[in-house]
Amino acid sequence: MKYVSTRGYGADAPLDFCDIILEGLAPDGGLFLPERYPQVDAATLASWRDTLVREGYGALAARVLALYVDDIDPADLRSLCARAYSAAAFGSTDVVGVADLGGGLLLGRISNGPTAAFKDMAMQLLGELFEFELERRGERLNILGATSGDTGSSAEYAMLGKPSVTVFMLTPRGRMTPFQQAQMFTLTDPHIVNIAVDGVFDDCQDLVKTVASDLDFKAAHRIGAVNSINWARVVAQVVYYIALYLRVTSAPGERLSFAVPTGNFGNILAGHIAREMGVPIDTLILATNENDVLDEFFRTGVYRVRSSAETSATSSPSMDISKASNFERFVYDLLGRDAALVRRLFAVDLPARGWFDLSGTPEFAALRERFGFVSGGSTHADRLATIRATEADAGVLIDPHTADGVHVARSLLATDERIARPVVCLETALPVKFAETIREALGRDVELPAKFRGLESLPRRVIDLPNDPDALKALIEARLAELAPSASDPGDR
Repeated sequence: MKYVSTRGYGADAPLDFCDIILEGLAPDGGLFLPERYPQVDAATLASWRDTLVREGYGALAARVLALYVDDIDPADLRSLCARAYSAAAFGSTDVVGVADLGGGLLLGRISNGPTAAFKDMAMQLLGELFEFELERRGERLNILGATSGDTGSSAEYAMLGKPSVTVFMLTPRGRMTPFQQAQMFTLTDPHIVNIAVDGVFDDCQDLVKTVASDLDFKAAHRIGAVNSINWARVVAQVVYYIALYLRVTSAPGERLSFAVPTGNFGNILAGHIAREMGVPIDTLILATNENDVLDEFFRTGVYRVRSSAETSATSSPSMDISKASNFERFVYDLLGRDAALVRRLFAVDLPARGWFDLSGTPEFAALRERFGFVSGGSTHADRLATIRATEADAGVLIDPHTADGVHVARSLLATDERIARPVVCLETALPVKFAETIREALGRDVELPAKFRGLESLPRRVIDLPNDPDALKALIEARLAELAPSASDPGDR
């Protein structure tokens, strides 16, 4: 299996999996994808179902990932997956679960990891992959990432205790919940550097891309990525779509649908890839909050990024995104993998105009039939009502992002008979991460799990920074100089 960029890099000399996981963004500014998606049939899915039941989620992950990874020995890949998806990290080797919300809607529980967010599902594996490959190469890596809430803590917890990796994580100042901030800012590992940027998440994400696009700086300082621009994150998420499909269905060819709260498109992109592989997924329901750039595209064909001033601060803050990084990967597939056209849209038209329009193309006209996408939006009032109704009717407490997904799914199920039931709504995080909104919805506090008690009262370590790529580069250089190992450091091999 070889990889190419959505903008054409690697077309003449495709790259290996382990090369692209350390690179993140492609040198031409595009995103890496496999040259083709491997295909699975009913017999393979039946075999995977047996693996999941008998051996657990980690064993299933190893089998799925083996289709995409041929430069890691299968035995090593199995060990990496076993460590990533251990009972110690996720509470059980089952890792994912399902709850019935009634009316043909199920909840896909994928937030059982160390930071209580679905991002752990990919990040725990990425941490193992980084450590394995860096040790194999005798190298170090400096991660530069941006988070709107959950990616940052998941990445930092996945990289804790891995001295070959230093993490520089950008956050939008004042835009995350107190609990999300505490999860990140209370970490004391010197290799974890938290940075609060004067701006919104898209500003943080733009800073990451600007620095990554400076190829000389990137090479000199060994800059990598853990955001969902990293292909390993996306392919790791494909696994939980397959696991949930296998847990919910029992007969060969049985179909179901997924509802996915998303802002950066990475989560639902993984569902698209699972569907392209041949997993019998009927409909992919994309749910946004008030920041509806993705819903607007799937309704109208116009992709229009928003300015920082246009990006609303909402009660589902991890989706407060108006420039979806992973969307380029889907457009690449939508347009028949035409790298030249994708490069024009994302490297020329979008920077110059702030939008592009595919509404008149045959590809957009076939969006529902060919790719299975429908979409909808949700508001703060919708979230509150959905949280209340879901607890009252099903006895299940959900976080506000998941509430966006449940609301959109229920709305579409009431009006669109073509959507195959059941619909599995993917959980974004545990409610404890968004206590203020839960309190507003239910009039009471969320019970805090024992492992998180006292977290918000701990001292915090965070660096304030202006929205300036040169300031960020200077900070990276200064911190790496402080962390530079001595000649006797065993990690400097």
